[in-house]
Amino acid sequence: MSPPNIILMMCDDLGYGDVGFNGNEIIKTPNLDRLASNGIRFTRFYAGGPVCSPTRGTCLTGRHYFRYGVTHANRGHLPAQEITLARMLKSFGYATGHFGKWHLGTLDPNYSGKRNRNPKRNYAPPWERDYDTSFATEYAVPTWDPAVGIQGNGKRLDRPWASPYYENGKLATENLEGCDSRVLMDRAIPFIEQAIENVEPFFATIWFHAPHTPVVAGPEYRAMYSDYSEDEQHYYGCITAIDDQVGRLSHTLAAWGVSQNTMIWFCSDNGPEGRTGRDGRNRGSTGGLRGRKRSLFDGGVGVPALLHWPGHAGPGSVVEMPCSTLDYFPTIAEVMEYEMPDNRPIDGISLLPTIEGNMTERPTPIPYRFNSGKGSMFGAPTIAMMDNRYKCLTNLSSDGSQDLCFDMIKDRAETTNLVNEQREYIGQTRKTLLEWLRSCEVSHNGGDYNEEFEPVAPFEEVTGDWP
Repeated sequence: MSPPNIILMMCDDLGYGDVGFNGNEIIKTPNLDRLASNGIRFTRFYAGGPVCSPTRGTCLTGRHYFRYGVTHANRGHLPAQEITLARMLKSFGYATGHFGKWHLGTLDPNYSGKRNRNPKRNYAPPWERDYDTSFATEYAVPTWDPAVGIQGNGKRLDRPWASPYYENGKLATENLEGCDSRVLMDRAIPFIEQAIENVEPFFATIWFHAPHTPVVAGPEYRAMYSDYSEDEQHYYGCITAIDDQVGRLSHTLAAWGVSQNTMIWFCSDNGPEGRTGRDGRNRGSTGGLRGRKRSLFDGGVGVPALLHWPGHAGPGSVVEMPCSTLDYFPTIAEVMEYEMPDNRPIDGISLLPTIEGNMTERPTPIPYRFNSGKGSMFGAPTIAMMDNRYKCLTNLSSDGSQDLCFDMIKDRAETTNLVNEQREYIGQTRKTLLEWLRSCEVSHNGGDYNEEFEPVAPFEEVTGDWP
């Protein structure tokens, strides 16, 4: 197998039900739908975490974010000691590029738009994490005119947005007007074309900001949804704007004759923002799944996903096995026949046997932990583990009174708690989770690294309750 070009595309706060290939009949996503129909559509694909930064870490490392301190959005940073996809693929001669939201550390040792963030302590830009080329922001930007400030009510300001773009380590000043998805694709495509001209395989992370707040669609995209409310026009429009750029990318790969040897992954970093999907411009759909962003119920971590890889991911394929962003790293490692230099724990699995049609059941479960208030988590406990059939959620309290268990095949909406019928199973899962958390604590404190390491913050202890 010749080394494939690899593209990881991800949206920000895109709901499971926000794309045509998952049944949305309003939002126009023809290019994504085409990629899904010509490859693998995943029906149970999971973001590694229920919010932005944690999931991004899982995409690059195959390791749960509690192993390296990126436990919330804008908390911690990606340690230089982590082995990432960019580092792995550079060792094989790949050109590496990151485009869009980074959210794994600050981009300037002297500045962060987040007041509670220590910019020097958390300085970890993509150009110091094995990316040759980068066009990145520290965190979210408006999805139209990304460099211009905006109020919560959508009114634009005559001052810059506080999360500027950095282009190869320097503040970007040109081509920052209009659709943010186009702005970042304007950088990704030349990177890809240059790699092709240089006869280099390439690895690109293209992480769109949309449809994360501030949600703003341009006039042409709002006009596509003129029958809907202004708030809906903005939300739906900025997703179609992403889709247009996906189409542009697809056409570029085809024009250069590299489509057949390019692996394209697409997903979202977590579920949709907002309490209901009917408030303001937070119009994302979970497709009927329980909970939303910040929750360990499926509405918070279940995301739309596809793999387009001609000759490997068969057209019209549907994978119903639970898969995760944790699986990107081990999958690509197996494709590349990469050998880890040490025995640090990897929480994901290789999906290559599934892609090849040889594995339909996940051999190890998907672990979760996220500490936030009970209300913000939509009542979901803070720790979870999911295998092929069951998802157990717990706070690991002494009496287990908050424990939940759901049959995710019969009850994807998580409506019927099977805690009484599955006591033995839950008891074993709790033991497995405790062992896993002990392993995470060792990792957090630098136990996987062969050098001195001081974490940014102490490991978050299990309290048996919501914080």
